Amino acid sequence: MLWLYTRKIGKVQAIAKGIRKIKSRKAGHLEPFTRVNLLMARGRTFLIVTQAETIDAFLNLREDLLLIGYAAYITELLDRFTYDEDDNQQIFNLLNKTLGRINTESDPDLPVRYFEIKLLELLGYRPELTNCVNCGSEIQAEDQFFSISMGGALCPRCGPKIPDASQISLNTLKYLRHYQRSSYTEAAKAKLSPQLNRDLEQLMQRYFTYFLERNLNTPTFIRRVKNRPQQG
Repeated sequence: MLWLYTRKIGKVQAIAKGIRKIKSRKAGHLEPFTRVNLLMARGRTFLIVTQAETIDAFLNLREDLLLIGYAAYITELLDRFTYDEDDNQQIFNLLNKTLGRINTESDPDLPVRYFEIKLLELLGYRPELTNCVNCGSEIQAEDQFFSISMGGALCPRCGPKIPDASQISLNTLKYLRHYQRSSYTEAAKAKLSPQLNRDLEQLMQRYFTYFLERNLNTPTFIRRVKNRPQQG
């Protein structure tokens, strides 16, 4: 059984018969996090993969445990937030480009953070970062608050009144707004410090957990990989 995210029909479940056989021609083309051309037939319940050809294997992902974790994280987000056969070509393109960036760039954190904010936008969960979600006043260049339940930034006057609001630094807010309005090339010009990356990561995790009403599995795996003892 395979879960696929396709350009034309979105997320689907398919069967690849005989893939475990040593002489199977499809086996090498149906690895996790691989972009492939597939020929499929409609079965009674599931699609059936009849032919498979690799377009991009993203080989670096298979050689680094942390990169595997990041690839698993973005695909887990995609799986949790999308429905079967609900096609969205923009999401397909975002997934493909993000896997490519994780595969080739020296620092995978930026493409992952960019994926998070753009996925929320494409799914209709774009956080409001320009005006206070409570009073509507324009957000000023100072530390603010952020409410997960209200979906955006709160000014310093409203923030303390909202039960679930937490403080958010001006720098974190600036980066989120930069990602919202920028292409990836433009976003990459603003380098992420380790502390800022942690702040953005924690905020996004809380945001996703609220909408999904459950924790994601892959962030724990990524933390374990990052904290494992380095072999000398």
